[in-house]
Amino acid sequence: MKDLKVAVVGATGLVGTKMLQVLAERNFPVAEIIPVASEKSVGKEVEFKGKKYKVVSAADAIAAKPNVAIFSAGGSTSLEWAPKFAEAGITVIDNSSAWRMDPTKALVVPEINADILNADTKIIANPNCSTIQMVVALNPLHAKYKIKRLVVSTYQSVTGTGVKAVTQLENERKGIQGEMAYKYPIDLNVIPQIDVFLDNGYTKEEMKMVNETKKIMRDDSIRVTSTTVRIPVMGGHSEAVNVEFEKDFDLAEVKELLSKAPGVVVVDDPANAQYPMPKDAHEKDDVFVGRLRRDESQPNTLNMWIVSDNLRKGAATNAVQIAEYLNGKGLL
Repeated sequence: MKDLKVAVVGATGLVGTKMLQVLAERNFPVAEIIPVASEKSVGKEVEFKGKKYKVVSAADAIAAKPNVAIFSAGGSTSLEWAPKFAEAGITVIDNSSAWRMDPTKALVVPEINADILNADTKIIANPNCSTIQMVVALNPLHAKYKIKRLVVSTYQSVTGTGVKAVTQLENERKGIQGEMAYKYPIDLNVIPQIDVFLDNGYTKEEMKMVNETKKIMRDDSIRVTSTTVRIPVMGGHSEAVNVEFEKDFDLAEVKELLSKAPGVVVVDDPANAQYPMPKDAHEKDDVFVGRLRRDESQPNTLNMWIVSDNLRKGAATNAVQIAEYLNGKGLL
């Protein structure tokens, strides 16, 4: 793989900081790093591989002509600037929701559908964090048994909201009055709302899981229903997933398929209380799967528990893996 000029847009935020960390940890071939943030952050310094780099504006980043720009700066920034980077011949990997359901844009989880990318793909959408971990675990099972319907309930880390939410949780645990990321306290509480409510009574986060799953897995016949919940943890998102297949399955074969799937780690030993938990997924790139059991209320249906670090595989790592794929195929 060739060394590349890499811009990280939103480099001072929670996910942007994680992008820089993951690029360094995975030894991505960076010839030059270009940290980008809003005008108020221009001139600040961020660290990458032990060196300090000054934050620049988006316009200055385009002028520097990076090979790839990894965005994590919110939807409005992506809508404004991603096309400008793309017009300059720079490949954009965008972590916001701005482009995910655009029919002209690729929505990519490398283990599943990186094959849709080519040299002309200039804006690539990184899926929603809760969707990524679910489809990584489901894809090998879909290939074997064909999924008919998914019922998913999520238990999502405050890190998915950002620094403000982490601070709210920490303040509440210390008894400090501070700025609120949520309408309600989050410590000793769960909030059954992630993002805004839509006309159908579901939240945007819930509908992201419905629509993105079908697009990534290239199968509009999969029926999905979702309830997404914020809980007072850090380290990763957890999901209870009920999967109805067209074909019957053997539980031992399910475990074997998952254990061989790229990016999946099976932790499923109930006799010894071994199952995936956010504290064990923290700072890891894998998707952890456990509590595998047959749904005894109806045929061909599996219950599973899926946990992953939402800032890593759910955001930064998936984006970097897309860049690795593109570079490995000579597409950058």
